[in-house]
Amino acid sequence: MTNRRDRSLHAMRPILFSNHFTKHADGSVLACCGDTKVLCNTSISEGVPKFLRDQNKGWLTAEYSMLPRATHTRTDREASRGKQTGRTIEIQRLIGRSLRCAVDLHQLGEYTITIDCDVIQADGGTRTTAINGAMVSLTHALKHLQYAKKIKTDPIKYLITACSIGVIKDEVYLDLDYDEDSCADVDCNIVLTEHGDLVEIQGTAEGEPFQTQTLDKIVQLAKSSQTQILQAMRTCLDLPHPESK
Repeated sequence: MTNRRDRSLHAMRPILFSNHFTKHADGSVLACCGDTKVLCNTSISEGVPKFLRDQNKGWLTAEYSMLPRATHTRTDREASRGKQTGRTIEIQRLIGRSLRCAVDLHQLGEYTITIDCDVIQADGGTRTTAINGAMVSLTHALKHLQYAKKIKTDPIKYLITACSIGVIKDEVYLDLDYDEDSCADVDCNIVLTEHGDLVEIQGTAEGEPFQTQTLDKIVQLAKSSQTQILQAMRTCLDLPHPESK
């Protein structure tokens, strides 16, 4: 086992969302999960891509990047290489898919939402922290669109949450930091609706295959971890908590 720094195997690191982190974006949130920090900025513009024109339907896309000193050693900017890595493309597609699931694009109308997720400090779970921060940033941005009376109804169907889970020496770990992630035998990212329904499962056996019983444990642990994430989201968004209804 690795040293969890006084954290149990099924405990998450502290989660914090800081509102209005930058002043120009329609929604801006700094999402922190332990020492992982991701800046999530949401921009809303009129118009949609060509394939959606005249359908009275909006679009949502995401971009993801890691700043050069987000990690232990400096990593070159992808712009200097002339192209994005496969990892970056895969992560931003995951963020976009996950957030589109949470939004009724017909209720949005012909607007395009772009969510920029920039990792400023990485210590494991950057993609899941990005999804959680993007959900909060998106909600703020759509509130502003409603306040401006550009849309009549809230297009968000439900909140979504994401967490990382891994298996190390047959033990299931929640919310892996970098040291744990680098030695995990199984690496999973689980995205859920606030009702516990599955949005996406990314799961990989780094060495030997794992059994479906292990996947069941992973999904159940992801569901049980939602409470902490949703509480932090609702506090940031000034939404009522279920127990206060």
